[in-house]
Amino acid sequence: MSEFVVHIVDDDAPMRDSVAFLLSAEDIATRTYDGARALLDRSAALEPGCIITDIRMPDMNGLEMVLELKRAGVAHPVIVLTGHADVSLAVQAMKAGVADFLEKPFEGEALLRAVRATLSQSGSEASRQKELADIAARAADLTAREREVFEAIVAGDSNKAAAIKLGISPRTVEIYRANVMTKMHANSLSELVRMALQLERR
Repeated sequence: MSEFVVHIVDDDAPMRDSVAFLLSAEDIATRTYDGARALLDRSAALEPGCIITDIRMPDMNGLEMVLELKRAGVAHPVIVLTGHADVSLAVQAMKAGVADFLEKPFEGEALLRAVRATLSQSGSEASRQKELADIAARAADLTAREREVFEAIVAGDSNKAAAIKLGISPRTVEIYRANVMTKMHANSLSELVRMALQLERR
């Protein structure tokens, strides 16, 4: 992966530096930016690789930056870092084409996995079709209530909001949510959102 550069966008200098240090320790080249505008100003000259951005930044947030990059024709895959309260924003970002998102605080190994997967995401069409068929088969095994909870989760609803929408208790939503994660073989919320989006695009 030495030919790739990971472009790190975050107005929080300690977070920016710690992500850069973690990746550099794995021989992954990095370049840092203190905000969305700094990256956009050199968007025409970005080295091949991917972009890691915080979702909450002054002046322009990560989602707005992703939309600007698309308008500029920049095809770099993007990983979004998000606080727990920003899940609905992260879902919007994934619908806008973001490759992955991680909730803070995250494990260093989780970030490395996301970066490696993003940098090598060009799988064959056959393997993509098989993955999609597997996801569809797992989704078909969900009960009607589990599917409702699945849809609420990927819409960015909190457990409380989903409970109000579905007329059940937050604790019951938690139980259904755990069942959905298990049945869909999802290790994280971002995986579950990605599966939902793949099913939408079929």
